[in-house]
Amino acid sequence: MPKVSSVIVPYASYLRVYEPLAAFPEPERGHWTRYARRTDRPSYQDELRRSLADLLPTPPVPVPVHESGDAFVLDVDGVVCVCPWRTRLRGWQALGDLAEELPAPVLDSVLPPLVRHQASQDYERWMAGNPDARPWIRTATWQVPLNWFVLVSDEERTYEKGSGEISPVLRYRTPMVEARRRVARGLRALRNAIDEGPLIDGLIDVGRWLEEFHPRSLVELDYGGLVHVLPAAELDGDHSAADVAEGIEALRGGDGLAAGEAYGRLVERWRAVRDRRSAN
Repeated sequence: MPKVSSVIVPYASYLRVYEPLAAFPEPERGHWTRYARRTDRPSYQDELRRSLADLLPTPPVPVPVHESGDAFVLDVDGVVCVCPWRTRLRGWQALGDLAEELPAPVLDSVLPPLVRHQASQDYERWMAGNPDARPWIRTATWQVPLNWFVLVSDEERTYEKGSGEISPVLRYRTPMVEARRRVARGLRALRNAIDEGPLIDGLIDVGRWLEEFHPRSLVELDYGGLVHVLPAAELDGDHSAADVAEGIEALRGGDGLAAGEAYGRLVERWRAVRDRRSAN
């Protein structure tokens, strides 16, 4: 395994899907079966550090040359489920979003246009032979998109403060069937209350993504590295999934005032998180 830095990368959160081994065709199923037995599996921080290290050479390497063979692994009631990293695919897809995230001079300095153009051509050629490819992981920086919270409930929240070398954890895990049901209910409530908007668009997009996976999968919303930049008191008091559920239920009942209050709490909480991005 390549040696990586121990520096914590604090800005990314994740939405992951873990599929049972039965969902994978051979020979991939065999690979993940063997992989799940390993005791030295890398973490999401290892993936981030490797990706950042690839940006240091001249010219930088915007996406890995080869696809990752790593995954996250869970045992769900005796059923082994895996969430493949697919770092190369996700890197290609993330390149397409950078123009909206960074000013052009900064983007050109970090990733010159020629490098981005070559990566884009590589992606187009690869997709021509893999038209149904999709990632098992979605990543957000300096935030958790509000539409992600629709998929989970406050009762599925796990918060561990951590101590010493043990990192804090804030995550939600829910069965795929529950996540899909909540998406459908949330969309009905939102469409009955408002005509359109980014929350509806985002929920439609994530709902279509979930439909690509095995119905016995598990969905995980993980605050990831954000737990290292937010104070423990803020993490302990963060019940964003409950606020989202309260807002949707208020819309279903026609209580616009209560829905607005719940939304206001969410906006204020996550504006404070995004402000840290500007400070860094």
